[in-house]
Amino acid sequence: MDLAFEPISLERRADYARALETSPGITSDYAFANIWGWAGHYGLEWAFAKDLVWIRQTRPKTAYWAPVGPWDRYAWAQCSCLAQVGHLTRVPEALARIWKQAFAGRVNVTAARDHWDYVYAVPELIALSGETYHKKRELLERFKASYLWQYSCMTPDCVEEVLEMQAEWYRWREEENEHSPALQAENEAITRVLQHMDRLPCLMGGTVRVDGRIKAYTVAECLSRDTLVIHFEKADTRFAGAYQAINQMFLEHAGKDFAFVNREQDLGEEGLRKAKLSYNPVRFEKKYDVAVG
Repeated sequence: MDLAFEPISLERRADYARALETSPGITSDYAFANIWGWAGHYGLEWAFAKDLVWIRQTRPKTAYWAPVGPWDRYAWAQCSCLAQVGHLTRVPEALARIWKQAFAGRVNVTAARDHWDYVYAVPELIALSGETYHKKRELLERFKASYLWQYSCMTPDCVEEVLEMQAEWYRWREEENEHSPALQAENEAITRVLQHMDRLPCLMGGTVRVDGRIKAYTVAECLSRDTLVIHFEKADTRFAGAYQAINQMFLEHAGKDFAFVNREQDLGEEGLRKAKLSYNPVRFEKKYDVAVG
């Protein structure tokens, strides 16, 4: 069977969501808001074939991601699509294990450490108890004591204000980073997601205002029954503790029904890796590059 790829679209979001629900061990890459938001930058496409949805990026070069669907119940030995694809990236650990068993001796699996997701216990990030979180708890309390703040759930009627804050944050960071292509790509993804938030019921978010103006926000999505994924989180660092505030307050107000929160990968950035490790992850959602011979 030849895979017929087409652009990621809002019109087929529900079809994709049904396939995603059947995928065991799914990672942040495959949340709909992620593939929709980054579709332009990576030239993302999908192909619906039987019970699976295959994902392909076309920029900066063609690369295949893992398919979404009931991996554990699929007849992989009869799957001709996998042979057509050959090499895949961002493959979740559960699927890599299934393929190693189904194609014994024909699969080469390599850890893609830069893409591993960081997963944290929600109760820990709400309480921020103990010595591990001492500095973060101190920054949060300083923020609460220093500013006239207000936390609110993000709703479509405040998206324009969030976009204004994002534009301001981007201009400030652009001055520091001298027109970073990565920063520009992220800004475009954030803007696309926020502009279509009213058509993305899978999303949730929160804002923190200081003196009535939004100074921090987060955008998240339900990844599974027990896990929430944070896609974007920005704060004005001129307000000490703003990042700690939006992180803790969002989970306290909107994350209590989840056991875990996935804060995505570090992409090999040393500073980002250090920051993510400092929040004491309980596990990694590991991903691999897989070649099938």
